[in-house]
Amino acid sequence: MKPVFSLVALLIATPVVAQQVTPPPVAAAPQQEEEGLSVDVTDTASADLTILIPPMPAAQVTQTAAGSTDALGRQISDVIAADLRNSGLFKPLGPTGVRAIPFSEASAPDFAYWRGASAQALVQGFVRANGDGNLTVGCYLYDIALGTELARQGFVVRPAEWRRAAHKCADTVYTRLSGEGAYFDSRVVYVSETGPKGRRIKRLAIMDQDGANHRFLTNGQSIVLTPRLSPDERKIAYMSYQNDKPSLYVYDLSNGTQRLLVTNVSLAFAPRFSPDGRWIVFTQSTAGNADIFRISSTGGAAQRLTSGPGIDTGGSYSPDGSRIVFESDRSGTQQLYVMNADGSNQQRISFGSGRYATPSWSPRGDLIAFTRIGGGFRIGVMNPGGGGEKLLTESWGDEGPTWSPNGRVLMFYRGSQGSSGKADVWSVDLTGTNARRIPTPLDGSDPAWGPLRP
Repeated sequence: MKPVFSLVALLIATPVVAQQVTPPPVAAAPQQEEEGLSVDVTDTASADLTILIPPMPAAQVTQTAAGSTDALGRQISDVIAADLRNSGLFKPLGPTGVRAIPFSEASAPDFAYWRGASAQALVQGFVRANGDGNLTVGCYLYDIALGTELARQGFVVRPAEWRRAAHKCADTVYTRLSGEGAYFDSRVVYVSETGPKGRRIKRLAIMDQDGANHRFLTNGQSIVLTPRLSPDERKIAYMSYQNDKPSLYVYDLSNGTQRLLVTNVSLAFAPRFSPDGRWIVFTQSTAGNADIFRISSTGGAAQRLTSGPGIDTGGSYSPDGSRIVFESDRSGTQQLYVMNADGSNQQRISFGSGRYATPSWSPRGDLIAFTRIGGGFRIGVMNPGGGGEKLLTESWGDEGPTWSPNGRVLMFYRGSQGSSGKADVWSVDLTGTNARRIPTPLDGSDPAWGPLRP
């Protein structure tokens, strides 16, 4: 990260792709770090803080590989507004319908003018095409009433990655006003589906958390299930029926190749990486009995972690890697259990009505998400000791929760009623009041949220 302390210095600085820089300060220095606006992420009343987001001006209108800089300025403001709106915490106004600002005003806002707009916060910025073909995007957050700067960041990106600069600007605003970790600049892998029930074509796919930059990774010739991103976001562990043999594979995103990890000496499924990426926990079924194993992510001999009658599956590590939550029907119905990472000290934690499945440990460590089955399929959370259970969705067929990098939002898939077999990817925050469908080109299931991108 290279800090830049004047506008002139920023404009002549030699950038590095994907580098974060510090844009120039506003003329009036911020007062105290703790002053200014904030939002309560536990408040059930959503969209309670209005933020003005005018189009970002260009230092100079220049054609880039992604379009002109003035068009990119409006598109970046559009993405920032969409991210903040989708969080459920803010009410963005603009860029459409909001006065465009000149480049000189990006770091020197006209507070007197904006105070007449019935908003509490203001996000301004700029776009500049650099001499090496990259873009510099400046991002500023202001408290309109106090006339102070609350945050500022700058980002250098390739033109094709302009949306990442927008997501990082939105992350800057979100973290400054909510006090929570960022999550907008992240990606999701999932299973893209099409075709009639019973003959569904299922392909591995990846997209940004908002559904943009969608890309298919496999061609659909083999069914794929349960993809999971590695902690460094470079690999995907998943189950595939390639050659009609249900086995575990690891897909390398850097070169598009896949490697067989666990072959079908018996049915192997439900892989998930450990937080340090060294291990993959999975389920292997032998003679009708399914137990949880772990294997080095580079391959080798698998180590059994559970044993005994029944189906043990759905293992998910705690963020420190010391424990694993899983589901088991050893008591007669599907319930959630927690054990140490070596398989010792197994304890049941779910005791509510119905059945519990697909547990996922929050990256914050404070909650475990699950699917509760009984009168439908619903997404819920409980603490690792089994207390504080709360259901977040009300639909008929919600399954497979996965956490955002900051542990405040869950993505899952929602099946439709009837015989169609269709499903879509959805998200909901911990208040349960902000459920929304994530746009995908085809149907989608089994999402897995990756880490915040560097």
